[in-house]
Amino acid sequence: MNLPNWITVGRIALTPLVAWLPFVHSATLRGLAFVLFLVVAISDHYDGKLARSRGEITDLGRLLDPLADKIFLLATFIPMYLLQAPSGEWLVRLLPKAAEVSSYPFVTWAGVTVPFPWWVLFIVLGREAAMTWFRQAANARGVVIAAIGPGKAKATFQFIWVGAAYFWFGLSTWLLEHGFTDRAWDQVALFVGSVGAISMAIAVVLTVWSFVVYVRRYWSVLR
Repeated sequence: MNLPNWITVGRIALTPLVAWLPFVHSATLRGLAFVLFLVVAISDHYDGKLARSRGEITDLGRLLDPLADKIFLLATFIPMYLLQAPSGEWLVRLLPKAAEVSSYPFVTWAGVTVPFPWWVLFIVLGREAAMTWFRQAANARGVVIAAIGPGKAKATFQFIWVGAAYFWFGLSTWLLEHGFTDRAWDQVALFVGSVGAISMAIAVVLTVWSFVVYVRRYWSVLR
């Protein structure tokens, strides 16, 4: 076990907290969830970079890193959906307890609230599942599917989207706990919500577009 692998193991160990803390109705704990999200997301970037710079790329690292990524994806997007799903949505009705927490859609400067609908969740998780299979199939044929520009851009906007959502969970709870009604705080809430809603829209478009580009570029490998 080298340092990059320990960082990856640390990411996996922190991920359950990132998934659980947003459901606790406490501004402090939801704020902690946001901080832990940043720690895990930033370490995800640096463990691979560190492994390459130190020449410490191992088979264990190749196994753990994508596993940690997939666990982290589920650990952030499922809580986000349950906390931001539209009221009465069919997927929420399948989970009776979810209706008790689905009350944190983004509020925006446009004067509308932007929830997290089920089809967006399916696009994000479905694309990741399809790409995992696609990469494994290509790898079995000796082809490595490298990251491309649209895929990197998708990851960046996903990071902003999830970060805005986690920050919003903590901020909205803190404002409620302290009874703030000042317009300055309203503007902060609208800024966070607008950033989250815009980054969500861009991330969804890039999620679909990057998958199309991957398929067009590498489909011949599978044939």
